[in-house]
Amino acid sequence: MGKVMAVCLSKNKGERKTPVDSVRLVPNHGIDGDAHAGDWHRQVSLLAQESIEKMQRMGLSVQAGDFAENITTVGIDLPGLPIGTRLNVGETTLEVTQIGKECHTRCAIYYQAGDCVMPKEGIFARVVRGGGIRPGDAIEVVKPVNNPRLSD
Repeated sequence: MGKVMAVCLSKNKGERKTPVDSVRLVPNHGIDGDAHAGDWHRQVSLLAQESIEKMQRMGLSVQAGDFAENITTVGIDLPGLPIGTRLNVGETTLEVTQIGKECHTRCAIYYQAGDCVMPKEGIFARVVRGGGIRPGDAIEVVKPVNNPRLSD
């Protein structure tokens, strides 16, 4: 079982997110007040603290939210989760919809380190069951559901 290390928001796309005390997730929408919420498959983004620490070891001064992730986790191999995996996080349930992403433009982190972890190690999910999430909440990995809309 994993744990939530931080929850983060941003009002605009294309900027780092700011850690907050808690977030409220809305079913089939995302995090209330976050720029990336909406009716699409990337409602919530997750990145492991272990990935952030990898960039810190490369000499970068980065922390939770700097990769524009909504939820920073610890203790779960996020990119190893199959599409369709459900995660019970705090009061909520998320369903993994995408592993990694294509970066069309290089971010500031890429230019500083020559690499960035979010495109390879970040994951995205849709909100199945809404509710609150805060740092310290447990994350339970649930087996993938049979969903014909999602593919491995």
